[in-house]
Amino acid sequence: MSEPQTGREPGLATGLTLLIPITVSTMAIVLLAPILPKLQAEFASAPHADYLVPMVLTMPALCIALLSPIAGAVGDYFGRRRLLLFAFALYGIVGVAPIFLKDLTLILVSRIGVGIAEALVMTLTTTLIGDYYRGASRDRWLAAQTAVASLSALLFFNVGGILGAISWRAPFWVYTSAFAMLAATLVFTWEPKEVDEKGVAHVAHNASWAHFPWKRMLGIMAITLFGAVMFYTMQIQAASGLAAHGLSDPAQMGFLTSIASLGVPFGTFIYGRLNQHHVGRLLLAEFLLLGAGFVVMGVAKDVPIFLVGCAINQIGAGMLLPTLLVWAISQLSFEMRGRGTGLWQSSFAFGQFLSPIVVVTIMHRTGGLLPAFTWLGYAGLLAALITAAVHFTRKAPVKA
Repeated sequence: MSEPQTGREPGLATGLTLLIPITVSTMAIVLLAPILPKLQAEFASAPHADYLVPMVLTMPALCIALLSPIAGAVGDYFGRRRLLLFAFALYGIVGVAPIFLKDLTLILVSRIGVGIAEALVMTLTTTLIGDYYRGASRDRWLAAQTAVASLSALLFFNVGGILGAISWRAPFWVYTSAFAMLAATLVFTWEPKEVDEKGVAHVAHNASWAHFPWKRMLGIMAITLFGAVMFYTMQIQAASGLAAHGLSDPAQMGFLTSIASLGVPFGTFIYGRLNQHHVGRLLLAEFLLLGAGFVVMGVAKDVPIFLVGCAINQIGAGMLLPTLLVWAISQLSFEMRGRGTGLWQSSFAFGQFLSPIVVVTIMHRTGGLLPAFTWLGYAGLLAALITAAVHFTRKAPVKA
């Protein structure tokens, strides 16, 4: 695989500059979740408000799912850094737009703009980490994305609640943080360039899919889709699971869910200690944890045991996501890294979209949420068995 000539050595500042923007993936939903009731009250008289108001939160995620491969392809052709700078500027401008808009339709249009910017930011920052760093250093920065995204969700939920108490418009001011990210990108990053056969460095401008590793990437994307459904099920449904055990205080349920979610950064920490192992062994352990966690959640008779199951599940998720991302990045040459990263981001975002649909479908067939958790656990354990069968019958080792 060809690799870029950077001309500079990336340090801590460069890594943080590319790591912090992963928080935009949680900002769109978690920051605004506390103001959803106020938004519904504000636009209650708008046509189809019951459907349109929640889309203020979810529209960016749908854009990420649909547009990330395009974002990666455009970055491969025009250059990743310059497009990233544009994305931060767009994100800051359209992100704060609802502060000044009074029409729900216009607010939704601005959220589409946020989704376009998010697709660019998430795809291009991850791609640049793959461009700048090598080996264990690259793996650590990629893995850190999972932990930072999880921890930022805890931060944004509280910030959104505090600002939302002032006004439903106030949380949108947080989007001005994009301009600080833009400034850091200007200072601490540079455009990676490919070296041709004559030794001349230039931006790839590659638009061909001729040698794209479709077979390997489609397999990774399928596993990522499954893993994202499992990951977001706990994130989305844990509060409902607590309600099934008799809890009714939203603040208490939110706090307990956030505590269990700390399993994600802990799982990422564990991955950082085990990432030199064969990817098959990692996936086997991760699917076992995901599956076991769901089974415990499904059969738990009280809240403490239910939370233990949540934590086990999230440790598995915290290990699985960096495993899949690092595995995907390792398959991609410099000139195709943006497209491959975009496809991976798209599969992960579609998993978020499908998660509640999958859960509701299983609930209708099993009689409730807790039995659905149990069956999802069985799916995770089955995935572990399949992984074990493939791993122990394959001769060629595969590293994440």
